[in-house]
Amino acid sequence: MNEILVTRSSLPSFEEYCDEIKDLWDTRWLTNMGVKHQTLQKKLEEYLNVSHIALYTNGHLALENAIAIHNLPKGGEVITTPFTFASTTHAIVRSGLVPVFCDINENDYTIDTSKIEELITDNTVAILPVHVYGSICNVDEIDRIAKKYGLKVIYDAAHAFGDKYRGKSVSNFGDTSMFSFHATKVFNTIEGGCICFSDSTWVMRLNDMKNFGIHGPESVEYIGGNAKMNEFQAAMGICNLRHIDTEIRKRKKIVEHYRKRLGGVEGIKILAEQSDVDSNYAYFPVVFDGYKYTRNEVFEILEKSGIKARKYFYPLTNSFGCYRNYPTAGAEKTPIAQHIALRVLTLPLYADLEIYDVNRICDLILE
Repeated sequence: MNEILVTRSSLPSFEEYCDEIKDLWDTRWLTNMGVKHQTLQKKLEEYLNVSHIALYTNGHLALENAIAIHNLPKGGEVITTPFTFASTTHAIVRSGLVPVFCDINENDYTIDTSKIEELITDNTVAILPVHVYGSICNVDEIDRIAKKYGLKVIYDAAHAFGDKYRGKSVSNFGDTSMFSFHATKVFNTIEGGCICFSDSTWVMRLNDMKNFGIHGPESVEYIGGNAKMNEFQAAMGICNLRHIDTEIRKRKKIVEHYRKRLGGVEGIKILAEQSDVDSNYAYFPVVFDGYKYTRNEVFEILEKSGIKARKYFYPLTNSFGCYRNYPTAGAEKTPIAQHIALRVLTLPLYADLEIYDVNRICDLILE
């Protein structure tokens, strides 16, 4: 019986990708923001309807640069969520800042905006919320809080490529938004990521920062790193962008079938669809709470049949050993996030997943 992974990378046809990269053998321009890089940047700005995009070799370095561009004071506190991938919290700490962990809400698993203000101190400099599973944060309330206290808002939008809120691309919220283009994401460039922003004065600076701080042939203006997206990554992005709307429609059909099979079953909680949001259907999380099987038991049942579900996100980042000495660390301080983390399982979801296999997965859970 064929193994089913929790996700599978979307790819163009072999012929399409080869056709896209063949001119690289003529130009030999393989990196350093070449033609493919510039083309993908422009196409993404159009697709996401955002003023400016800076492309990166991966989403993590994009997030670090999204933080760095704001020149936040070292030691400043950043309110964020522990219900996320390690990269989010690591980026804050690697930037010399202090994560302050806020609990999530039980409806869509994003940061609980009703608990943000009580965490704000004189040292708070920013809010770093995370869009989760294709669901988006309460962007209106976060914007209100940020303006009230003069805080920067940096979105980790790794899960939200293509999402829209009231017809507006999610890339336009906050001061900056970071997207991941990792192979497991709805849109991928093999590895990769980007920052979306509106301040035109940042264009050259971000280009410098991701290229060792080099501002010109004999000028180094910033202490930068190396985070440039190469031409082969950009070529994959150009190809995948041609098919992204079709890919999202396929994912939607799979999610709808999961909902049909698992919705309304006592002890199984399906992530609610958000009003006013056009989702990208990035993941399909299921919370087993009072069901006849625990999350871990369902995980094992599926595993024995070659189905690779994922405990995502588990454990919470505020329970990582590397953060144990931070004042707000400790999963017990974010009880809703801990409750969900102990019970959530993301089921296989990718554009080419067969409905037959969705039924097989559901049958194993329900039998």
